[in-house]
Amino acid sequence: MLILLPPSESKTAPAAGAPLDLDALDLPALTPDRAQLVRHLAEVSAREDALAVLGAGPSLADDVARNLAFDPAPAAPALEVYTGVLYDALDASTLSAEARAVADESLLVVSALWGAVRPTDRIPAYRLSMGTVLPGTGRLSTWWKPRLAPVLDELAAEQVVVDCRSAAYAAAWKAPAPRTVTVRVEQEKQDGTRSVVSHHAKHTRGLVARALCEFRGAGGAVDTVEQVHGALFQHWTVELEDPTSRGAGVLTVVLTS
Repeated sequence: MLILLPPSESKTAPAAGAPLDLDALDLPALTPDRAQLVRHLAEVSAREDALAVLGAGPSLADDVARNLAFDPAPAAPALEVYTGVLYDALDASTLSAEARAVADESLLVVSALWGAVRPTDRIPAYRLSMGTVLPGTGRLSTWWKPRLAPVLDELAAEQVVVDCRSAAYAAAWKAPAPRTVTVRVEQEKQDGTRSVVSHHAKHTRGLVARALCEFRGAGGAVDTVEQVHGALFQHWTVELEDPTSRGAGVLTVVLTS
């Protein structure tokens, strides 16, 4: 099982620890690309118009300033750096030892700067979004697409993929359709009508990732789309649209008001 997550816009800067070591990150085939972007991001972040280029307001100036010097800035495991609604719901620090082992093996965060990182990969806080158009590089989802494809295609081979990414991050790599389900969250009102609510979607995707890690950590099988559906059906009303050879399936988690 491979669970794809987006990073969070908000990040907690580690207070202590060794700095970033690109060579120590998982998926070493991405190391040259990561190094290139780290250097380029520092150059862009030093420009007078850095905030505008990176789509950051004045209140985020300190976040952008961190892009200038990852060495000697402390780094920490990715799941300690990424914060926000989805990661609060995932609440990885409270997982059982068995579920946490599954999380470390199964979670993959698709990132604008690192390409993709595992929960245990040690990274610093930074500011960069996948939808950003960097001067000289272009839109990052487009830049990463040919670089991520061979690496993640191999990683995802023979695995069921649960895609919890937002659209911008999903654009950077297309998971193998026949074995992939995207997670959709809908709010159902008392009159039966439904709507998609962003906050609830992020929160629920975090809970979905947690539930799957707990289920597999307890010995449950999640090797097929149907088994993923069964695991989640224990917690929510979940509708499954099966994947095809051309398109990923959809797991719709229905929340009631």
